[in-house]
Formats: sequence, structure tokens, C-alpha cells
Amino acid sequence: MADRLAGEGCVARAPDLYHGELAEHDEMDKAAHLMNTLPGDRAARDMLGAVDYLLARDEVVGDKVGVIGFCMGGMLSLILGAIGGDKIGAVAPYYGAPIFGNAPDWAGLTAPVSGHYAEVDDFFKPEAIAALEAELRGLGKDVTLKVEPGSGHAFTNETNAMGTYDKDLAEACLAESFAFLRKNL
Repeated sequence: MADRLAGEGCVARAPDLYHGELAEHDEMDKAAHLMNTLPGDRAARDMLGAVDYLLARDEVVGDKVGVIGFCMGGMLSLILGAIGGDKIGAVAPYYGAPIFGNAPDWAGLTAPVSGHYAEVDDFFKPEAIAALEAELRGLGKDVTLKVEPGSGHAFTNETNAMGTYDKDLAEACLAESFAFLRKNL
């Protein structure tokens, strides 16, 4: 995705939150273990470090960065939007959200949010996403969390590890997200 963003004219950075540990697309148990044991405070430091790194780059012309993430990365993108405050100019989460008692203090979320979620998702159910959107809007946040009809979790993942990849939907949503990032950055 970082390469794809670079192709869209963005300066992109993908922080290594697992510090070299990898799980292949067919190693779902290992991926779940890494995700469930990731120290939240370390992930926050790493993500904020990536933001500061980008903002210090000569190629970055603005004073804010955009954040995009998928599944756990979607959840972390929302958290980073809240803890990064005015350094974050746009948040584009995909099928992930802090709905498991791990929500940040939303007071720091100043960036607009435009997310894409799956209608058929055992991890992040549409009802929970609608409740989060209502909560954030109730706090005065500029948030749109769109549930894509007929889609399954990981619908943009080209490896199709879950059998839910939808090329047409993925391309449409990603084009929308790239336009959203350009508009807000």
C-alpha cells in the first residue's frame, strides 16, 4: 500500500509495529497472536514516530499527514488520529475500529475521517461501526464510516486470504480514499 500511495504522489511510510516479526498471509494464527500481543503503548510511540519522521522530510510539503489502515491498521489509524492531534490531517480506516474497550480519548481527533467497512464482518460488525460513527458525530467530529453492501472483511486485500477480495469495490473505495487524502492534505 505504501508503494501504491507513492504512485499516487504521496510520501508514504509504513512503520514496522512488530519490530521484524512477520506473519505470512496464510499464517492467520500467527498473525492473530502478533496482533493480540502488540503492546499498545509501543505501537503508539512507533506510529507517532512515523508521523514525526514524515513531517521532517523535505518532500512533505504540508504540516499534517494522512493515515490509512486496514483491519488492525484501520483501528490503529483511528487511534493515531486521536493521539496525533493536529499533526493528522485525514484518517481513512478500512474495516477496523477501536470498539473493544480500547478507544482513545477522542478529544484529540481533529482530522476528518472517511472509512470503509464490510457488511459481512465477524470482527467489526456493522452495528458497532454505526454506533462508533454516531458517538463521534455526537462529539462534533467530521466522520463518515460507510458500510459497503455485500462486502466481506478484507475486501481490498488482493491476496484474498479470507476469500472476500472484491477488485471492483476495492478500486472504487481506494480511489475515494486517495481523493479524500488529497483534498484534506
